[in-house]
Amino acid sequence: MSATTQPPASRQAAEGPGQAGGRPAKAGAAELVSWKAGVGLGLLAVLGTILFGFLANTKSAGFRIAEARDPNASSAAAWITLVVALAAAAYLGYRWMNRRRSGETVDRWIPAATVAAVVVLGLAALGVARVEKITVPSMALGWICSVLLLALAAYTCFLTLQHRRIPGWLGGTFAVVFLVGFMIWIVAGGRDAEPSISLGGLMAGAVTLAVPLVFGSLSGVLCERAGVVNIAIEGQLLLGAFSAAVVATVTGNVYLGLISAAVAGALVSLVLAVVSIKYLVNQIIVGVVLNVLISGLTSFLFSTLLTANPEQLNKPGRLQAVDIPFLADIPIIGPILFHQSLVGYLMYVAVIVVYVGLFHTKWGLRVRAVGEHPQAADTVGINVNRTRFRNVLMGGAIAGIGGSFFTLVSVDAFSKDMSGGRGYIALAAMIFGRWNPIGAFLAALLFGFADNLQSIITIIGSPVPSQFMAMLPYALTVIAVAGLVGRSRPPAADGIPYVKG
Repeated sequence: MSATTQPPASRQAAEGPGQAGGRPAKAGAAELVSWKAGVGLGLLAVLGTILFGFLANTKSAGFRIAEARDPNASSAAAWITLVVALAAAAYLGYRWMNRRRSGETVDRWIPAATVAAVVVLGLAALGVARVEKITVPSMALGWICSVLLLALAAYTCFLTLQHRRIPGWLGGTFAVVFLVGFMIWIVAGGRDAEPSISLGGLMAGAVTLAVPLVFGSLSGVLCERAGVVNIAIEGQLLLGAFSAAVVATVTGNVYLGLISAAVAGALVSLVLAVVSIKYLVNQIIVGVVLNVLISGLTSFLFSTLLTANPEQLNKPGRLQAVDIPFLADIPIIGPILFHQSLVGYLMYVAVIVVYVGLFHTKWGLRVRAVGEHPQAADTVGINVNRTRFRNVLMGGAIAGIGGSFFTLVSVDAFSKDMSGGRGYIALAAMIFGRWNPIGAFLAALLFGFADNLQSIITIIGSPVPSQFMAMLPYALTVIAVAGLVGRSRPPAADGIPYVKG
């Protein structure tokens, strides 16, 4: 057989699913069709129908909007935000539809930015109208959400039967509808005659609880994009918290405590890098050992030194929340996003910097090449192990800053194992976010949202067990890894040592 000919089966495989010689495949052609998305969304739609429809409560559900601290400033910020969001949504929507009509490729950020602009537009409209509370009938909206979920799941199955790609908006719409129905179902189950929750308080608490998770997940992204599995995030967070407490107390300067937290996290990463990259020890085992070592070391020092002399060693003070002028006055989202401590604002900066660095710079291209195909990267002159070494150190410093949140923002003292396993939760957020900084950030917010919702469920007396909310993010992570809602694949060389040969 010549090099230019192929058997029919090979030709069909090379030309892609659903095509043979440029023509649609016949009905009887053998093709691989993935039903993961259809089955996954179908099961969730059935579950939503049972909960939101058949088990819906007859009560109304109330959602209180965050109250403005300065009504005049908030009103001005609401009008300005409304105009800016309307202009942005119109421009992005026009650009999106114009590219689709002309057949050009739509940049991935345009749909997401358009949706974000529409959401901000809606929130600004609520601020302009000075809406303080939204009350909805739980049963009626529960059935509406159920029908929409079933329709979206059915459309997914239809697209699968037609061998057509499932658009990204479908999964996003399904998630939003499910979340709306779920929140209404939970709130309506409260003990009061008309139960309600503070939507602003719920989101503000979710962002606060997500801060160390975001730093931890970014640490994992930096390491695993370069091909090193970082299980030691828990130890980096814990040693960062301990170092921040001690240094800030001894020096009387919380900012030095913040810097020392980054140094402490980098030291843990230094051990991980030397042992796993230079001496080729299994990276997962090294990470687990470091977590146990840091836990034991900080517990010993806390019991022997900090407990005996807390005034000189364990009273670090706190980083106070700071408002960003104008942005903090934006209705609803202003107090949530722009009333943060220095660590909170560093979180936003870290997400943006890591994302831009990984996907829009030469350095990021080299890092991703090292994580995907180190042999090819070495061939073009990239020092693989040096790149991995640097990324692991940067990841440790970022995780250490996240650890300082526990002792400089959340509470003003160190306690044993105060990270509470959040390093492992950060790993789950990284996986759920598909090794992408933006995805990891959103996944960490979801975990923080579920964590905060546990306490709110207890307060309003909802019959939903709080343990259910605790396990929900992990169940979603399993669904994501299984590929039921899309492809989730780590870097090809993740966890594989590289020996220059």
